[in-house]
Amino acid sequence: MGKDRLGGRPEVRLRQRVSDAADRYSWHGRRHGHKLRPRRRALIETLLPKLAVECPEGGGLDAAALFDSGKEDKKELWLEIGFGAGEHLAAQAQAHPDVGFIGCEPFVNGIATLLGLIEDRNLGNIRIYPDDARLLFSHLPEAGFERVFILFPDPWPKTRHHKRRLISPETLDHLARVMKDGGTLHFASDHMEYVRWTLDHVTRHPAFRWTASSAADWRRPRPGTPVTRYEKKATDRGLKPAYLTFCRRPRNTSEG
Repeated sequence: MGKDRLGGRPEVRLRQRVSDAADRYSWHGRRHGHKLRPRRRALIETLLPKLAVECPEGGGLDAAALFDSGKEDKKELWLEIGFGAGEHLAAQAQAHPDVGFIGCEPFVNGIATLLGLIEDRNLGNIRIYPDDARLLFSHLPEAGFERVFILFPDPWPKTRHHKRRLISPETLDHLARVMKDGGTLHFASDHMEYVRWTLDHVTRHPAFRWTASSAADWRRPRPGTPVTRYEKKATDRGLKPAYLTFCRRPRNTSEG
Protein backbone atom coordinates (compact mmCIF):
# COMPACT_ATOMS: atom_id res chain seq x y z
CA MET A 1 0.00 0.00 0.00
CA GLY A 2 1.43 3.34 -1.02
CA LYS A 3 1.93 6.13 1.44
CA ASP A 4 -0.61 8.93 1.48
CA ARG A 5 -0.28 12.54 2.55
CA LEU A 6 -0.52 11.54 6.22
CA GLY A 7 2.53 9.32 6.00
CA GLY A 8 0.84 6.01 5.18
CA ARG A 9 0.98 4.54 8.69
CA PRO A 10 -2.46 3.54 10.01
CA GLU A 11 -1.85 4.99 13.46
CA VAL A 12 -0.95 8.32 11.87
CA ARG A 13 -4.18 8.37 9.88
CA LEU A 14 -6.20 7.46 12.99
CA ARG A 15 -4.51 10.23 14.98
CA GLN A 16 -5.42 12.66 12.20
CA ARG A 17 -9.02 11.43 12.25
CA VAL A 18 -9.45 12.01 15.97
CA SER A 19 -7.53 15.29 15.76
CA ASP A 20 -9.92 16.59 13.10
CA ALA A 21 -12.93 15.56 15.20
CA ALA A 22 -11.39 17.09 18.32
CA ASP A 23 -11.57 20.49 16.68
CA ARG A 24 -15.28 20.32 17.49
CA TYR A 25 -14.63 19.65 21.19
CA SER A 26 -12.00 20.59 23.74
CA TRP A 27 -9.82 17.52 24.32
CA HIS A 28 -6.72 17.74 26.49
CA GLY A 29 -5.58 14.15 27.00
CA ARG A 30 -3.00 12.08 25.14
CA ARG A 31 -4.00 10.58 21.81
CA HIS A 32 -0.97 8.41 21.14
CA GLY A 33 2.07 6.97 22.88
CA HIS A 34 4.92 4.83 21.62
CA LYS A 35 5.10 3.65 18.02
CA LEU A 36 2.81 0.70 17.41
CA ARG A 37 4.22 -2.75 16.81
CA PRO A 38 3.60 -4.28 13.37
CA ARG A 39 0.74 -6.52 14.50
CA ARG A 40 -1.11 -3.69 16.21
CA ARG A 41 -0.55 -1.40 13.26
CA ALA A 42 -2.06 -4.09 11.05
CA LEU A 43 -5.09 -4.39 13.34
CA ILE A 44 -5.68 -0.64 13.14
CA GLU A 45 -5.57 -1.00 9.36
CA THR A 46 -7.69 -4.12 8.93
CA LEU A 47 -9.86 -4.81 12.01
CA LEU A 48 -10.72 -1.34 13.27
CA PRO A 49 -12.61 -0.31 10.09
CA LYS A 50 -14.90 -3.33 10.61
CA LEU A 51 -15.65 -2.39 14.23
CA ALA A 52 -15.53 1.41 14.19
CA VAL A 53 -18.67 3.35 15.02
CA GLU A 54 -19.34 6.33 12.78
CA CYS A 55 -21.57 9.24 13.76
CA PRO A 56 -24.36 9.64 11.20
CA GLU A 57 -24.53 13.03 9.53
CA GLY A 58 -27.29 14.96 11.24
CA GLY A 59 -29.02 11.91 12.66
CA GLY A 60 -29.22 9.31 15.37
CA LEU A 61 -27.28 6.08 15.54
CA ASP A 62 -29.08 2.73 15.48
CA ALA A 63 -26.81 1.17 18.09
CA ALA A 64 -28.54 -2.21 18.06
CA ALA A 65 -28.01 -2.50 14.29
CA LEU A 66 -24.24 -2.37 14.84
CA PHE A 67 -24.46 -5.96 16.08
CA ASP A 68 -26.87 -7.28 13.46
CA SER A 69 -25.30 -10.43 12.06
CA GLY A 70 -28.45 -12.24 10.99
CA LYS A 71 -28.41 -14.18 14.23
CA GLU A 72 -30.13 -13.54 17.53
CA ASP A 73 -30.14 -9.86 18.49
CA LYS A 74 -28.15 -8.73 21.51
CA LYS A 75 -30.31 -8.67 24.61
CA GLU A 76 -28.70 -5.54 26.05
CA LEU A 77 -26.34 -2.73 25.11
CA TRP A 78 -23.54 -1.62 27.45
CA LEU A 79 -21.27 1.40 27.05
CA GLU A 80 -17.74 1.93 28.35
CA ILE A 81 -16.34 5.45 28.22
CA GLY A 82 -12.55 5.61 28.18
CA PHE A 83 -11.69 1.91 28.06
CA GLY A 84 -7.93 2.47 28.36
CA ALA A 85 -6.19 -0.70 27.22
CA GLY A 86 -9.49 -2.57 27.01
CA GLU A 87 -8.94 -5.24 29.69
CA HIS A 88 -12.26 -4.59 31.39
CA LEU A 89 -14.19 -4.23 28.14
CA ALA A 90 -12.78 -7.43 26.64
CA ALA A 91 -13.40 -9.42 29.82
CA GLN A 92 -17.00 -8.21 30.07
CA ALA A 93 -17.62 -8.99 26.40
CA GLN A 94 -16.22 -12.49 26.83
CA ALA A 95 -18.34 -13.09 29.94
CA HIS A 96 -21.51 -11.69 28.33
CA PRO A 97 -21.65 -12.81 24.68
CA ASP A 98 -25.33 -11.90 24.47
CA VAL A 99 -24.59 -8.23 25.23
CA GLY A 100 -23.48 -5.67 22.66
CA PHE A 101 -20.65 -3.39 23.85
CA ILE A 102 -19.66 0.03 22.57
CA GLY A 103 -16.30 1.22 23.85
CA CYS A 104 -15.09 4.81 23.46
CA GLU A 105 -11.41 5.71 23.59
CA PRO A 106 -9.35 8.38 21.78
CA PHE A 107 -5.94 6.91 22.77
CA VAL A 108 -4.59 5.12 19.70
CA ASN A 109 -2.35 2.70 21.59
CA GLY A 110 -5.22 1.62 23.84
CA ILE A 111 -7.42 1.00 20.81
CA ALA A 112 -4.71 -1.15 19.25
CA THR A 113 -4.34 -3.16 22.47
CA LEU A 114 -8.07 -3.82 22.63
CA LEU A 115 -8.06 -4.92 18.99
CA GLY A 116 -5.44 -7.51 19.89
CA LEU A 117 -7.66 -8.83 22.70
CA ILE A 118 -10.64 -8.95 20.36
CA GLU A 119 -8.71 -10.97 17.81
CA ASP A 120 -7.09 -13.30 20.35
CA ARG A 121 -10.41 -14.06 22.07
CA ASN A 122 -12.54 -14.00 18.92
CA LEU A 123 -14.92 -11.44 20.39
CA GLY A 124 -17.73 -10.45 18.05
CA ASN A 125 -19.77 -8.25 20.39
CA ILE A 126 -17.56 -5.15 20.69
CA ARG A 127 -17.75 -1.99 18.60
CA ILE A 128 -15.32 0.90 19.00
CA TYR A 129 -15.76 4.65 18.83
CA PRO A 130 -12.13 5.81 18.45
CA ASP A 131 -12.63 9.30 19.80
CA ASP A 132 -13.95 11.40 22.69
CA ALA A 133 -17.25 9.85 23.82
CA ARG A 134 -18.80 13.28 24.20
CA LEU A 135 -18.84 13.60 20.41
CA LEU A 136 -20.99 10.46 20.24
CA PHE A 137 -23.51 11.21 22.98
CA SER A 138 -26.00 13.18 20.92
CA HIS A 139 -26.14 10.38 18.31
CA LEU A 140 -26.90 7.59 20.77
CA PRO A 141 -30.48 6.33 21.10
CA GLU A 142 -32.73 7.38 23.95
CA ALA A 143 -32.94 4.78 26.72
CA GLY A 144 -30.70 2.41 24.79
CA PHE A 145 -28.13 1.27 27.39
CA GLU A 146 -28.50 -0.90 30.47
CA ARG A 147 -25.01 -0.23 31.83
CA VAL A 148 -22.41 2.51 31.49
CA PHE A 149 -18.83 2.19 32.78
CA ILE A 150 -16.47 5.08 33.55
CA LEU A 151 -13.44 3.48 35.15
CA PHE A 152 -10.40 5.41 36.36
CA PRO A 153 -10.87 8.50 34.17
CA ASP A 154 -8.28 11.27 34.21
CA PRO A 155 -8.97 13.17 37.47
CA TRP A 156 -7.47 16.45 36.22
CA PRO A 157 -6.38 17.21 39.79
CA LYS A 158 -5.45 20.89 39.39
CA THR A 159 -8.31 23.21 40.22
CA ARG A 160 -7.93 25.16 37.00
CA HIS A 161 -8.38 21.90 35.08
CA HIS A 162 -11.56 20.68 36.82
CA LYS A 163 -13.65 21.88 33.87
CA ARG A 164 -11.94 19.15 31.81
CA ARG A 165 -13.35 16.36 33.96
CA LEU A 166 -15.66 13.92 32.23
CA ILE A 167 -18.16 13.92 35.09
CA SER A 168 -20.11 17.13 34.61
CA PRO A 169 -23.76 18.23 34.53
CA GLU A 170 -23.67 18.12 30.71
CA THR A 171 -22.31 14.55 30.62
CA LEU A 172 -24.84 13.42 33.21
CA ASP A 173 -27.67 14.94 31.18
CA HIS A 174 -26.52 12.91 28.18
CA LEU A 175 -26.18 9.72 30.21
CA ALA A 176 -29.63 10.22 31.73
CA ARG A 177 -31.03 10.37 28.21
CA VAL A 178 -29.26 7.31 26.78
CA MET A 179 -29.65 5.03 29.81
CA LYS A 180 -32.68 2.84 30.38
CA ASP A 181 -34.76 3.22 33.52
CA GLY A 182 -33.11 1.11 36.20
CA GLY A 183 -29.83 1.06 34.28
CA THR A 184 -26.57 1.33 36.22
CA LEU A 185 -23.68 3.76 35.96
CA HIS A 186 -20.40 2.34 37.30
CA PHE A 187 -17.60 4.73 38.24
CA ALA A 188 -14.21 3.94 39.79
CA SER A 189 -11.28 6.13 40.76
CA ASP A 190 -8.29 6.15 43.07
CA HIS A 191 -8.40 9.96 43.32
CA MET A 192 -10.54 10.69 46.35
CA GLU A 193 -11.20 14.33 45.53
CA TYR A 194 -12.58 13.22 42.16
CA VAL A 195 -14.66 10.57 43.93
CA ARG A 196 -16.19 13.29 46.12
CA TRP A 197 -16.70 15.46 43.04
CA THR A 198 -18.49 12.59 41.31
CA LEU A 199 -20.69 11.82 44.30
CA ASP A 200 -21.65 15.47 44.58
CA HIS A 201 -22.48 15.86 40.89
CA VAL A 202 -24.29 12.56 40.35
CA THR A 203 -26.35 12.57 43.54
CA ARG A 204 -27.50 16.12 42.82
CA HIS A 205 -28.69 15.08 39.38
CA PRO A 206 -32.41 14.18 39.50
CA ALA A 207 -32.02 11.16 37.19
CA PHE A 208 -29.60 9.21 39.40
CA ARG A 209 -29.40 7.72 42.88
CA TRP A 210 -26.41 6.17 44.62
CA THR A 211 -27.05 2.51 45.40
CA ALA A 212 -24.60 2.06 48.30
CA SER A 213 -26.11 0.96 51.61
CA SER A 214 -22.81 0.41 53.45
CA ALA A 215 -19.12 1.30 53.13
CA ALA A 216 -18.37 -2.15 51.74
CA ASP A 217 -20.50 -1.30 48.69
CA TRP A 218 -18.05 1.32 47.49
CA ARG A 219 -14.80 0.03 48.99
CA ARG A 220 -14.79 -3.23 47.06
CA PRO A 221 -15.05 -3.76 43.30
CA ARG A 222 -17.98 -5.62 41.87
CA PRO A 223 -17.48 -9.41 42.03
CA GLY A 224 -15.92 -10.81 38.88
CA THR A 225 -14.60 -7.45 37.71
CA PRO A 226 -11.12 -7.75 36.12
CA VAL A 227 -8.30 -5.62 37.47
CA THR A 228 -7.14 -3.08 34.88
CA ARG A 229 -3.58 -1.83 34.60
CA TYR A 230 -4.66 1.59 35.93
CA GLU A 231 -6.26 0.00 38.96
CA LYS A 232 -3.17 -2.13 39.59
CA LYS A 233 -0.91 0.91 39.40
CA ALA A 234 -3.06 2.60 42.03
CA THR A 235 -3.12 -0.34 44.43
CA ASP A 236 0.62 -0.91 43.95
CA ARG A 237 1.12 2.66 45.19
CA GLY A 238 -0.95 1.86 48.25
CA LEU A 239 -4.03 3.73 47.08
CA LYS A 240 -7.50 2.38 47.76
CA PRO A 241 -9.89 3.01 44.87
CA ALA A 242 -13.57 3.72 45.35
CA TYR A 243 -16.21 1.93 43.29
CA LEU A 244 -19.45 3.84 42.91
CA THR A 245 -22.66 2.50 41.38
CA PHE A 246 -25.60 4.72 40.50
CA CYS A 247 -29.05 3.73 39.28
CA ARG A 248 -30.99 5.58 36.60
CA ARG A 249 -34.28 6.58 38.20
CA PRO A 250 -37.55 5.89 36.34
CA ARG A 251 -38.48 8.59 33.88
CA ASN A 252 -41.45 10.81 34.58
CA THR A 253 -43.62 13.02 32.43
CA SER A 254 -41.46 16.10 33.10
CA GLU A 255 -38.48 14.55 31.34
CA GLY A 256 -37.93 14.81 27.60
